[in-house]
Amino acid sequence: MERVLLGRTIAEAEVVEDDIVLKKVPASVVHEAIIGRTVKSVGRKGKYWWIEAGETFLYGHLGMAGWIRELGAHTIRIREHGNAPLDDDSGRPRFLKLLLTTEEGGKIAFTDGRRLARLWLGEDPAIDAKLKEIGRDMWLDPWQLAELHTVLQKRSAPIKALLLDQKLFCGVGNWIADEVLYIARIRPDRLAKTLTKPEVKRLIEAIRVVLDQAIEVGADKEQLPADWLFHRRWGDSKFDVTVEGHAILRAEIGGRTTAWVPKVQK
Repeated sequence: MERVLLGRTIAEAEVVEDDIVLKKVPASVVHEAIIGRTVKSVGRKGKYWWIEAGETFLYGHLGMAGWIRELGAHTIRIREHGNAPLDDDSGRPRFLKLLLTTEEGGKIAFTDGRRLARLWLGEDPAIDAKLKEIGRDMWLDPWQLAELHTVLQKRSAPIKALLLDQKLFCGVGNWIADEVLYIARIRPDRLAKTLTKPEVKRLIEAIRVVLDQAIEVGADKEQLPADWLFHRRWGDSKFDVTVEGHAILRAEIGGRTTAWVPKVQK
């Protein structure tokens, strides 16, 4: 979005009517707020994103399977897409919710087949109520060791559950949490207050490693390191085998399916 939209004028805007995604706001209201406006800034915090178009802020949330891509450019397929075509027979993005076209012809599409994404007009990000409800973004504003150790010492919940708490670890999702704990060699059911300072240090470092790598390859699962748990964590069976030859245990922790390796995570 920064590459295609920043500093450019929105010449065309298609906002698809959807009472759920638009939260009952008419598509015409969103269209009129952004058409003809120049994009001054683009931002993101966790799964929230926004563009400043003129004096307007257009916000979005990706939900579970929302996707933003530049039409005509290389893109990758996320797991939630399955094997279905990204476009229909006419070349139009399937499940389209928003399509922005600049005067230069650049096109950004926002799609969501599950309708769990959201679009709305809001206030400046500095005072937006929804953004204030979530914590610091783990890639843009990571924890420092001393402060995170202090926070975790006061929490009795399993560390996996806390990693999914967007007020503490904004931007960390389920598979990322499992990968982080695997790399840090920490059991997902460990109570947060039992983590030592060296373990918290490993946790912070693992978050950076996983996020950096995933972002570097554009979330292309085929380019993620071959020794990551990611490639073997999926499936319905209780046990599988990692590249290290150790069994993967699947259990529910913090209300989410969790994959971990008891032999190496302590």
